[in-house]
Amino acid sequence: MESAGDTLANGADNPGSLTPYDVREGHGVDAGSAVGVDEIHARGMRGHQELTGPGSRHVHVLEVEDFGTARFQGCNGAHRTTLIPAPPFARGGRMSERTALCIVMRVTASQEAPARATKTVAIAGASGYAGGELARLVLTHPDLELGALTAHSNAGESVAVHQPHLAAHPEIAGRTFAPTTAADLAGHDVVFLALPHGASGAVAAELAALDPATIVVDVGADHRLVDPQEWRRYYGSEHAGTWTYGMPELLHAGEAQAAAQRAELAVTRRIAVPGCNVTAVTLALQPGVAAGLVDSGDVVSVLTVGYSGAGKAPKANLLMSQAHGAAVPYGVGGVHRHVPEIIQNLTRSGAPEVGLSFTPVLAPLSRGILAVVTAPVRAGVTKEDLRAAWETAYDGEDFLHLLPAGQWPTTASTLGANTVLMSLDLDERAGRVVITCALDNLVKGTAGAAIQSLNLALGLPESTGLPLLGVAP
Repeated sequence: MESAGDTLANGADNPGSLTPYDVREGHGVDAGSAVGVDEIHARGMRGHQELTGPGSRHVHVLEVEDFGTARFQGCNGAHRTTLIPAPPFARGGRMSERTALCIVMRVTASQEAPARATKTVAIAGASGYAGGELARLVLTHPDLELGALTAHSNAGESVAVHQPHLAAHPEIAGRTFAPTTAADLAGHDVVFLALPHGASGAVAAELAALDPATIVVDVGADHRLVDPQEWRRYYGSEHAGTWTYGMPELLHAGEAQAAAQRAELAVTRRIAVPGCNVTAVTLALQPGVAAGLVDSGDVVSVLTVGYSGAGKAPKANLLMSQAHGAAVPYGVGGVHRHVPEIIQNLTRSGAPEVGLSFTPVLAPLSRGILAVVTAPVRAGVTKEDLRAAWETAYDGEDFLHLLPAGQWPTTASTLGANTVLMSLDLDERAGRVVITCALDNLVKGTAGAAIQSLNLALGLPESTGLPLLGVAP
């Protein structure tokens, strides 16, 4: 069956309102109403003045007994309502669109759409920034139901106290954090691990033994890197193994648009969410790498980074008195743990080698990343060539947007949204492409990427439950 689309009066006289009763009869269509109608039968229909309201021009009674499935076309401002049938009438007749109708409709009990099967979700590390953002997005997702919320040092404490922005939701009221144990996380369809690096691997291993069918999404770093030696070099512990990389838009070598990574995510039960800085740099540069337009051996990236990505640890450098009015570099000189992950991604996109200078700078922002990425262009590459490559790579992407030439992104425009805004230009004198890329490090940089990847693993539309609109200014 088809359902009626939005039925709008478009300036016509107020035609009353379509109100379902016990017999599911309606008396009209109100301006601006959205009406769902599955089957319409003409039995016992009569003209009714309330359908069109004052000033109605035409009232006709139909003698047709069965319309079949039909849909409404809105009142067009000419004081008439048009009913357009989808198939021919069951008795062989057709209704003319030109017939001005005012009818009382008996609407048969519509066949209810099958209920969407929700998946239960547990979040480990739900007292932190990333865990809280995951909870926020899960609570508004039509196919996910929030289950256990766990914490380490905050176990037993109120969820609303630690995540006050969620306190008004009825599923949060009165809840406390459970301990972060495999036993508390087991029994769910999905488990998010929003834990510090080095902690996810052990919990994931225990979960695999208890509940192997569960989809596990690591929002931490433990399962991102392919090379165990790179893990040991940057993280100083044993590698926990490599999971499917949670960046659907990642270009593989030879691809003009991302498809291979999405295919991998669609069949996995283990997902490793990228680092937030990694997401910004990778998405900024990969179209040029995949198209062979840039020299990946000399990539320079400087990022302005909000404090939310640094966690809630009570460290002196994270206090407002230290952060306010100051910009502070960190992870300088190639030691930042996101370096090998960026190199890994650009290599996957087709870079023969990657030379990367990466410098993040903490700025007095609660959230957001603005990455400025530059790289030499190949001989003969023009500004038009560069723009065409980025436009091709990101054409049709729900969350990645290349701004018009001359417009530069801001972090404010992405706050609360799973979007990435970027722009590029060619510094002809330096022979380098300059890409600026803005995103919310807690949404697209973390929790949004996790849910986006999970949607693919669950067979859902990739954008389900994810915000497209920022909250700026």
